[in-house]
Amino acid sequence: MRVALAQTDCRLGEVETNLREADHMVKEAAAQDAQLVVFPELSLHGYALGSLADDRSIPGSDPRLAQLSEHGPDVLVGLHEDARLRRYNSAAYLSQGALVHTHRKLYLPNYLAWEERKHASPGQGLRAFETRWARMATLICNDAWQPVLPWLAAQDGAEILLVPTNSAAGLVPGSVDTQGYWRDLLLFIARMQQCFVVFVNRVGNEVGASFWGSSRILDPWGNVVAEAPEWEQSLTVVDIDIDAVRRRRREMPLLQESRLGLVAREVSRLIEEGADS
Repeated sequence: MRVALAQTDCRLGEVETNLREADHMVKEAAAQDAQLVVFPELSLHGYALGSLADDRSIPGSDPRLAQLSEHGPDVLVGLHEDARLRRYNSAAYLSQGALVHTHRKLYLPNYLAWEERKHASPGQGLRAFETRWARMATLICNDAWQPVLPWLAAQDGAEILLVPTNSAAGLVPGSVDTQGYWRDLLLFIARMQQCFVVFVNRVGNEVGASFWGSSRILDPWGNVVAEAPEWEQSLTVVDIDIDAVRRRRREMPLLQESRLGLVAREVSRLIEEGADS
């Protein structure tokens, strides 16, 4: 399978312009025989939604989204989704002119410099989904920092985890080494869930935030098989072997010992004892 990492900048709130740029990038990937193009989190809208004077969200059924996948490759694109009553930080997976799956970000950071809960509601479910190439699941940025979510996706059969991200450097000075955290986190996810991890981070500057890029793909052993440059827009195309997931999971069957009943009982106990449900 040939995957393209579309490490893009975007213009805050300028959806039409960002759609044109995404369409151009998909065409470029198609010319290199890519079968999937993955864009960063909120790639059609930008991250600092609170700086916009009005609501620019669009529905997942917007035909302009489906058109992105009419050039050949499947496409994962990030958007501020208009779901009538609520808005979501979403990633839409599109194939052959149709919407296949939408993931709505589950864990919205709302501390320090982040105010995502002001502009989006949390999603309510995580599902792996079938594509033409492999079974996949999407985790948007902070979703991947919740240890249970990559495990649940793998238990649902995901062979590829798509991780669109808006990660900035130095947004809160001295708080977190985001680049180091992501490096270690992605390694851990790939090794423990024994799957490909496709991490696509944006670049550019937006309302005081500098996005560092360095998008990458890790294989089921945790090896980095491709990495985009830091700080600059790029398209990185790489071939991956989906059968490697099945080989790795056979030779070291970590995921078979799931004991879902045990997990369900202990989670139910914690909820009954007053934990957050």
